[in-house]
Amino acid sequence: MLTFYKKYWRTAFDILLIVLTVYLIMYAFSFIYRIATPVILSFVIFAMIEPLAKRLNKIGISKPIASALSILFFAMVIAGAFVIAGIMLTNQITGLIKLIPTYQDQLKDQIAAITAYISEKTSLIPPDFLSSSADWIDSVTEWGTGLAKGFLTGLVGFLTSFSKFMFNLVLAVILAYFLSIEINDWKKTAEDKTPNTFKKAFFFLKDNVFSGIAAYLKAQMKMISITFIVILIALLVLGVKNAFTISVISAIFDVLPLLGVSTLFIPWIIYLFIVGETTLAICLAALLAVVILARQILEPKITGDSLGVSAFTTLLFMIISLSLFGVAGVIISPVLVILIKALYEQGYLHEWIRKPVGEYDDIPPAPPSGGGPEASS
Repeated sequence: MLTFYKKYWRTAFDILLIVLTVYLIMYAFSFIYRIATPVILSFVIFAMIEPLAKRLNKIGISKPIASALSILFFAMVIAGAFVIAGIMLTNQITGLIKLIPTYQDQLKDQIAAITAYISEKTSLIPPDFLSSSADWIDSVTEWGTGLAKGFLTGLVGFLTSFSKFMFNLVLAVILAYFLSIEINDWKKTAEDKTPNTFKKAFFFLKDNVFSGIAAYLKAQMKMISITFIVILIALLVLGVKNAFTISVISAIFDVLPLLGVSTLFIPWIIYLFIVGETTLAICLAALLAVVILARQILEPKITGDSLGVSAFTTLLFMIISLSLFGVAGVIISPVLVILIKALYEQGYLHEWIRKPVGEYDDIPPAPPSGGGPEASS
């Protein structure tokens, strides 16, 4: 055991330092996000309005007026669309929550009818098994409906906490406007006053992390938009109620690695088969197959290697980050995943983490004591 510690203590110490650094970065970001949410939002809004402001400035419009026009366009289009979508979602989700007990009763009645039919047609199934299976089915349906109601209620709560979000959004818009006007001064100040070590770190992040994050977000927005539009059109054609809300929830699930729209559609299809709505269930199964097939075909072309990290690693990191740091952890987790990947590819992790001596063949043997060219010189 002592030999094991002698070999691995340096490696374990280096890994613990890296893990501690990542933890401190995420803790600092979550703290800043809690106390300065408008500042974080302002950078996002600035990234959205600055291209239009630059174009208007190039055609002769002064930068303050160009930034104001860009902000006005953002407020009219983006904020207006968000308000309309928020109102529609809140109304539809509230109605869906009220219908969940009805769906639960339908499912229980149908399962009870199926169980009674089976017990009449065969004597091979013991009565104890039928009663225990009925209890198990009741508990599963109770858990499923409780989970669905909890998710929808939480979504409604998020949408109805509108005043705080609007206050942060207004502050973020004001900050983004002033940032757009003063961006050249900030760039010059940062270039003159920032130490070279931090400049080097910033350019490394810009070239290896921020560009990857931007490409990843653009690709994901395209994929989510395609999923949302396809599902919305299909549900409207099928005459499904609350089609807009279901499409939005499907798009939200589509963001999650390894899960996707199947998380919503598979339980829904099973429920429809149980309650006897076979035609709709088959149509939804076909829709799910189309969505999955379209994503498999389009995802390599749209996303490419923008993230370059396995879906399992990304989801695992997001779950851990959500548990430790909440929403802020989910926001920054892709950044840190890409950063760690870039550090590995650039060879920094190989330099920072010392390998245990004698455990790998690619480590050259240590020179004999007192020997070597340096000793002889």
